[in-house]
Amino acid sequence: MTGFDAINYIHSYGWRGSIPGLSRTFELLHRIGDPQKKTKFIHIVGTNGKGSTAAMLASVLQKAGYVTGLYTSPYILTFHERMQVNGEMISDDELGQITEFVMPHAEAMEDHATEFELVTTIALEYFARHHCDIVVLEAGMGGEMDSTNVIDSPEIAVFTNIGLDHTEYLGDTMEKIAKTKAGILKQGSDAVCYRGTPSVETVLEAACAEKNIPLHKADFDSIVSKTHGLEGQTFDFGRRKNLFLPLLGDHQLYNAAVVLTTLDVLKTRGWRITEENIHEGLRKVRWPGRFEVIRREPLFIVDGGHNPQCMEALAQNIRQYLNGRDLTVLTGVLRDKDYTDMYRLVAPFAARFVTVTPPNPRALTAEELAEELKLFAKPIETVGDVRQGVRRAISLAGKDGVVLAFGSLYMVGDIRDEAVK
Repeated sequence: MTGFDAINYIHSYGWRGSIPGLSRTFELLHRIGDPQKKTKFIHIVGTNGKGSTAAMLASVLQKAGYVTGLYTSPYILTFHERMQVNGEMISDDELGQITEFVMPHAEAMEDHATEFELVTTIALEYFARHHCDIVVLEAGMGGEMDSTNVIDSPEIAVFTNIGLDHTEYLGDTMEKIAKTKAGILKQGSDAVCYRGTPSVETVLEAACAEKNIPLHKADFDSIVSKTHGLEGQTFDFGRRKNLFLPLLGDHQLYNAAVVLTTLDVLKTRGWRITEENIHEGLRKVRWPGRFEVIRREPLFIVDGGHNPQCMEALAQNIRQYLNGRDLTVLTGVLRDKDYTDMYRLVAPFAARFVTVTPPNPRALTAEELAEELKLFAKPIETVGDVRQGVRRAISLAGKDGVVLAFGSLYMVGDIRDEAVK
């Protein structure tokens, strides 16, 4: 089986959507030899910032000399991004080999796995085959019933910023969502959390206390922002001085504080990580599609933000990096997102909108989105295809303007590919 065949199989076999429960993943993993028991993990859950946090941790651990796995979703440019070892994506050959190995076991199950469960199983087998010392494992949208929760006690359970998203599955309040995500906690671990809503912290404190798990809260008061530009930003964090981070925005400094807290806890658990490893790992981190500059003339920035919390961070970035610039907003969104509140935060900065339809069955059409955006009394052009939308936005911006593309991670791959032509 080739990598192309593997991806087609994963996407088209008829695996069902999101169905709660871990029994299918446990069964499939057991059938192939329980690869999840052959390595150690950092397990990351949250609403926003999971991917950036995971990428920073993996980069530092790799610089520390550990064979480091990274599991994330969704992908931006290629499916292979979801599974990496030491910064290298899974190869076509190995994706095909592992999928072919897992396939008969999956098809023999009476209760078939979902697509995400199948992908998680393939990834865990991949990490075991590469004898990873540690895997940074990003959960999907869930916590307790997320298929990544089949691992034994992780070294650390990391909770990034928790907000309202996927409420139909996780709960209709932040406290309920936090309780669901706290289901990854297992005795023998430590826990680290992003400082957010006090009631969310209370939920995490209670869940940790119940299992006698130390909870370490990232100290945002220790962050001192020093310089920032479109190439990156420098900051201090407590005793650490002049750290450079190529990811942009104040929210990324908060994510970095979570990362640095996690690394300090890892060191207490016996992991050897030097200050040089930390500086170099943060300096070298790459995480596409998060307020990422992909073109200079015109300035073209793409951001995968897709919920109101993301839009708050995006609005802050616009004020910080694009204040007063003529802004053409290229945007599309999924139907199940809180898009009215999303756009309310960013619309005041827009000179005009170009709407597109993201390549996803759950997408709001470009025409439907244009109707919604009329509320903000800005010029709107509707271009259904994402790539055509990129070309039109560049034309409208002109050499001296700015294009800001956001609304759905599912558009980012096409946007990045087209904008750099």
